Amino acid sequence: MKKKILIILGGGRSNGNTVQLAKAFMRGATEAGHHVQFISLNNINVNGCLGCNACRYEKPCVQKDDFNSLIPKIKTADLIVFASPLYFWTISSKIKAFIERFYCIAKQDENPPLGRYEKYPIHDCALLMTSADNFFWTFEQAVSYYKFTLINYIGFQDKGMLLAGGCGNTNGKPQIHSTNYLREAFEFGKRIYEDEEMYRNKGEEDEESENNYFENYVKC
Repeated sequence: MKKKILIILGGGRSNGNTVQLAKAFMRGATEAGHHVQFISLNNINVNGCLGCNACRYEKPCVQKDDFNSLIPKIKTADLIVFASPLYFWTISSKIKAFIERFYCIAKQDENPPLGRYEKYPIHDCALLMTSADNFFWTFEQAVSYYKFTLINYIGFQDKGMLLAGGCGNTNGKPQIHSTNYLREAFEFGKRIYEDEEMYRNKGEEDEESENNYFENYVKC
């Protein structure tokens, strides 16, 4: 089944490592037949949440920036891909501001899970990140934020991450082209739902096999 995919680029140089990684993902997803839209937060203005709570009184967000025009795209997307360079060991401030503004599209949840008071539009999500460093802990804070905020709190369904560490000196030219990350991003985009179908079919086969086992066991 073909999906609507929204790629949100959160900063970085105009032809830097992160842009190249995101566009490689886009090429793969497009080749698979998905409808992909690419939005760079470098080219639009999205401010962080003010915490004024006007949206809790059935009013639109009071901020007159570009986020309001993105709301229909956010609500209709099947998958939102967050693409960010690593800044100060976490996601960029542009991505964080974009995520904060999800508050204005949430509804009050009458039966909230522990620690959450809003109900958000549920999407699939994925994370693409680049970094000059490639230590075992390089992406630890960024991944923690992604998992806690988007998956555990907002409730998105995680479709995976591609963490491209070791992409070269930050003072030099982008060097991601000399790694395998662009090929990995292309395959990630191309197979992001293909693998889901494969695993779903495998899960159904495993479940059927398990049911047959118990049926035969009972007969014995």
